[in-house]
Amino acid sequence: MRVRAFMAGLATVAMLAGCGGLEAQVSGDGGGKSSKADSAAIADARAKLAKLDVKGRAPKTGFDRDEFGPAWSDVDHNGCDTRNDILKRDLTDETFKAGTHDCIVLTGTLDDPYSGKTIKFKRGQTTSTAVQIDHVIPLSDAWQKGAQQWTDAKRKEFANDPINLMAVDGPLNGQKSDSDAATWLPPRKAYRCTYIAKQIDVKAKYELWVTSAEKDAMKGILDGC
Repeated sequence: MRVRAFMAGLATVAMLAGCGGLEAQVSGDGGGKSSKADSAAIADARAKLAKLDVKGRAPKTGFDRDEFGPAWSDVDHNGCDTRNDILKRDLTDETFKAGTHDCIVLTGTLDDPYSGKTIKFKRGQTTSTAVQIDHVIPLSDAWQKGAQQWTDAKRKEFANDPINLMAVDGPLNGQKSDSDAATWLPPRKAYRCTYIAKQIDVKAKYELWVTSAEKDAMKGILDGC
């Protein structure tokens, strides 16, 4: 069943600021297929940010990808793994592997929210990495800001929650790595307001905290929206 519902080390907060308008509804939707968000969505993000706890980053001790369960589990039990669910949601003009009930995406087109580029996706050992699935709040960042205390089930839910997942340009996803808003933002300034609002939505939903530098960076972006 098709799922449709669903650089580093910048010097100062001033450099982080800047958004040329909102380009996606602040929701579980991906970046390329969503409509513009309105000012109410930004007001909501500001209100949620104000309520987030502010603490220092906890040690990364004990972090391992496996702490968040098997990669790309079929948590919604629709027969498709999470990676392919997100590809189907965020790509256009998809083709699928025969006999998989449209569960394995072979090709498609991504309007990348982070760069503004149009990227042609082709499944394959040397080509799939052109489009990667980004955790809007990286798993390592979550681990250091509250997830260490979660149950295994909650960490698995977080790692596969569509609100925290987006298909994006592969190299930019690698550049972002486990950075938070204080150290990395999408190079496409027009998407930064939406990106920050999405991060705040995820942190509010899962009661993750922010560092003071991260909160300042988020507030700086929202103030320019």
